[in-house]
Amino acid sequence: MGIRTLLLSLFVLVFLGAAATWLAGSSLIAVRRQNVGPAPWPQAQPVSLAAGTGMRVEGWYLAGTGHGAVLLLHGIRSDRRSMIDRARFLHAQGYDVLLVDLPGQGESLAPVVTFGLREADGVRVALQWLRLQTPGQRIGVIGTSLGAASLVLCRDCPPVDAIVLESMYPTIEEAVEDRLRMRLGPLGKPLAKLLLWQLPLRLSIQPAQLHPIAHLSAVRAPLLIASGSADRHTTLAETQRLFAAAPEPKSLWIVDGAEHVDLHAYAPVEYERRIGGFLAQHLAGQTVANQ
Repeated sequence: MGIRTLLLSLFVLVFLGAAATWLAGSSLIAVRRQNVGPAPWPQAQPVSLAAGTGMRVEGWYLAGTGHGAVLLLHGIRSDRRSMIDRARFLHAQGYDVLLVDLPGQGESLAPVVTFGLREADGVRVALQWLRLQTPGQRIGVIGTSLGAASLVLCRDCPPVDAIVLESMYPTIEEAVEDRLRMRLGPLGKPLAKLLLWQLPLRLSIQPAQLHPIAHLSAVRAPLLIASGSADRHTTLAETQRLFAAAPEPKSLWIVDGAEHVDLHAYAPVEYERRIGGFLAQHLAGQTVANQ
């Protein structure tokens, strides 16, 4: 094989690799709206909130008995339906519950998926709405994966009284590398760099803006961090780093044997005991609205 042929072959390989990476990036940020359908509770109130230019948040609201409220935030490529079982057990405890589709997920509008940065605008308007609906009550938030990151990355969200973060990535670099390494082995790391290189070009986002771990020190509410011991999307070591970065009061629940799955579905009895107890401890009593 001549030098010219070799160089041409290398050029073609690089071009095809770059094209494949670009297409993969397109898929990752693409919005795929889904029809969520009717709420499983006849008394549920539909909620529709403007969340900025080209963004809306759709959800369901269940009124409780005035003893606290909880906002539920799902993971990526999911919607509020994944939080229905959590809502059932929380509503049975008397909480007001708001389930929403994050911007760009489910039925909620958004131009693109931004891995938590602009989804945080949806979290902000949902919390503002819930605060108005539940004056004087304490508010908790349960966020899984993307939902957890969106809450932590929200810089101007109303204060809350208790936070549960499930399976949250510490940095976007680790999130992408972990997922690609699972599928491609050693090729995962260099391909992750090619994907992350697209963030400023496509979304005007720098990777450093997607580092939830850097914002944990600003959390001003009791915090429970949960993750599976066998999770390869957010590894045990990454979860332990998140916990170390978080301020007190905090607690850690490593769910033995769980991967990157719905932790409530994986261990429902233990989940409801731990999370229910945590929320009961911190949401009991009254607080001053918009404190």
